[in-house]
Amino acid sequence: MNSFLKVPLTATCLVATWLAVKVSAQIPAALVARDGAVIATFHAEGAQIYQCKPDSEKYPSEPRALAWQFREPVATLIVDGKSFGRHYAGPNWDHIDGSGVKGRVASTASGASANDLAWLRLDIIEHRGSGVLSEAATIERINTKGGMAQGACETAGAYLSVPYSADYVFRRNNS
Repeated sequence: MNSFLKVPLTATCLVATWLAVKVSAQIPAALVARDGAVIATFHAEGAQIYQCKPDSEKYPSEPRALAWQFREPVATLIVDGKSFGRHYAGPNWDHIDGSGVKGRVASTASGASANDLAWLRLDIIEHRGSGVLSEAATIERINTKGGMAQGACETAGAYLSVPYSADYVFRRNNS
């Protein structure tokens, strides 16, 4: 390789390394899987669905005010502007290749603002089908925007759909 090509190639590698370190430094330590290669990263656009119900934090003998309680997510998984799957109650993620997973929250970190959903690390507790998500062991939900219910609810049984976006990073075990 001539020296004319070495300089731009070296500069490109340094920038890529710097970006990778910067992104990983932004994810709270409690969320990062201890090891595990990234299988896929999907951007999600959707809504968090809430239902107006009596506040479950009160004792049954006390009068209970109504409060928005999380019901389920509904989102499309996107890569380069193309739909590659969906995310829904469970929590579940399905890929268009027929593979799917169900997760359970393992750790959380606050979102950037009170309006943003928490960042999560989820452990996979169920696999379906064969494909991209078949080897997933953990999921990180990061870069959340929106999704938190705001304000009072006044009618029991009413629903509220709150738009949100997030990135979901699927990792496999290295062991």
